[in-house]
Amino acid sequence: MGDLPLNINIQEPRWDQSTFLGRARHFFTVTDPRNLLLSGEQLEASRNIVQNYRAGVATPGLTEDQLWRAKYVYDSAFHPDTGEKVVLIGRMSAQVPMNMTITGCMLTFYRKTPTVVFWQWVNQSFNAIVNYSNRSGDAPITVRQLGTAYVSATTGAVATALGLKSLTKRLPPLVGRFVPFAAVAAANCINIPLMRQRELQVGIPVTDEAGQRLGHSVTAAKQGIFQVVISRIGMAIPAMAIPPVIMNALEKKDFLKRRPWLGAPLQVGLVGFCLVFATPLCCALFPQRSSIHVTRLEPELRAQIQAQNPSIDVVYYNKGL
Repeated sequence: MGDLPLNINIQEPRWDQSTFLGRARHFFTVTDPRNLLLSGEQLEASRNIVQNYRAGVATPGLTEDQLWRAKYVYDSAFHPDTGEKVVLIGRMSAQVPMNMTITGCMLTFYRKTPTVVFWQWVNQSFNAIVNYSNRSGDAPITVRQLGTAYVSATTGAVATALGLKSLTKRLPPLVGRFVPFAAVAAANCINIPLMRQRELQVGIPVTDEAGQRLGHSVTAAKQGIFQVVISRIGMAIPAMAIPPVIMNALEKKDFLKRRPWLGAPLQVGLVGFCLVFATPLCCALFPQRSSIHVTRLEPELRAQIQAQNPSIDVVYYNKGL
């Protein structure tokens, strides 16, 4: 056994999650794109460190900073409820590089219907992977259910984008630049609930403060999904609202008129800069381990909890990301 004490609570994030600043520091670490560069061996080594420590065995020579680093590497790649390794582009650390590319292209190629359809489909396909990968709970979902949810989510989102685009034909060009944002905001309201519909059917696990599972709640699932929708829309606002204003001004300058090929990479860069800050800050709007008062739960679950432990007033759940 190493010199590291075994009383460090790595079940919780390193920073106080009751404050926005603490959650922001946590999510700046979780969404760090550099985590994508870690090898499979590094991920497995971090998982072993975390699992051994939770079992009461500290790796010899391990420092507290190394333990927390291993925990965040582990959290960045493995689902908190199922323990399964999340597909690479479904990890929150992939949000910035993936979204800066996709969003930049959506904002650049917004004039023609075929390109609108293509990039909205790419975006919603990516979102579907992220939404499924970062769902709450460990309830199984069949391939058929997953396929139906994906087709419904992407079709609804693309149809929304086309509908909004058709409304802007007679409006100023600057307004047309904001169609991708409006479409993405509306699509999030469709994509997230559909890709996580299993949670709305069977509920998500709720626990006491110590982490003991008490049952499954659809009410908690609804609250968690609503919070994720708000966070995702907030995440898109800076990246899809600021660059269009800047690009609209730059495209009137001779510098960009003589170099039109710079438009797309410049837009992607602006989006990436916004996302580096917007992604963790909007993830931090709500605690990932959210809470709900027992009185707001379904009657059956409420009665079950009160029968088992009448002193419990609040239960906790993973809202997903």
